[in-house]
Amino acid sequence: MTAELTGRVALVAGATRGAGRAMAVELGRAGALVYVTGRTTRDRVSEVGRPTETIEQTAELVTAAGGTGIAVPTDHLEPAQVQALIERIDREQGRLDVLVNSVWGGDHLLEFDTRLWDLDLAAGLRMFRLGIDTHVITSHYALPLMNRRPGGLLVEVTDGTASFNRTYRENLCFDLTKNAPHRIAFALAAEVKDLGGTVVSLTPGFLRSEAMLDHFGVTEETWRDAVAQQPHFAIAESPALIGRAVRALAADPDKARWTGRSLSSGQLAKEYDFTDTDGSRPDCFGYFEDVVFGGKDATAADYR
Repeated sequence: MTAELTGRVALVAGATRGAGRAMAVELGRAGALVYVTGRTTRDRVSEVGRPTETIEQTAELVTAAGGTGIAVPTDHLEPAQVQALIERIDREQGRLDVLVNSVWGGDHLLEFDTRLWDLDLAAGLRMFRLGIDTHVITSHYALPLMNRRPGGLLVEVTDGTASFNRTYRENLCFDLTKNAPHRIAFALAAEVKDLGGTVVSLTPGFLRSEAMLDHFGVTEETWRDAVAQQPHFAIAESPALIGRAVRALAADPDKARWTGRSLSSGQLAKEYDFTDTDGSRPDCFGYFEDVVFGGKDATAADYR
């Protein structure tokens, strides 16, 4: 990849682990200065309950990759904290070129194959707060700074493309939460169009996050061992793929052609000609559409 982001300032909201961490690191690898936020620090653990992954670690990885990582503990449900964060970025840098809304942290609340009236209502409503309210609050405070210069990029990170999410996601609150970023991107694209901004929604495929690897009892080096438990894991991708997708978008002078659209890491890998860490180019959503839902006689290997 030839993306060059030296001199650019990015904020990755929700960069403690997984896709958020990878996007921050890849922006740093291209030379960007990256503010990384989250609730888990070396002194405090969020409700996700994974103390070994912190925003300080993410900031260090950004710097080690070639950028400048700055960790700012932030609860994006607290407007005053988000406002203070943006004021700090303005004070220290005077600009914001890339905003990645990757806040989530609600996987521990999921109850799949459970009807609405049997769901834990408090857990369902908490998902709305974590996956929708945080994104709206963050954009409310960050967009005025980003809009000072044309060419800004806002990435709404979600789970599933707009097309894939036409299939019910087996939990009403999760379904609504993960469809909302598509509509947020569509709406904000219209609002920033005359200011020269670009807004997209972006999803990884079947993500080999730290939590997913732990779930299957494997590591990034041994992840294929989990295919015996879950055959569809054969299409899984590392978090680096979506990181490279954001890096490519941010560096593209013609990125406005994507504005308002739902995108995936696999789709952008083809468009910008980059690969995952193993050299493959997994097309998760093509595999699910053709093989899992469509019944095509093919394997995950045919979509890598």
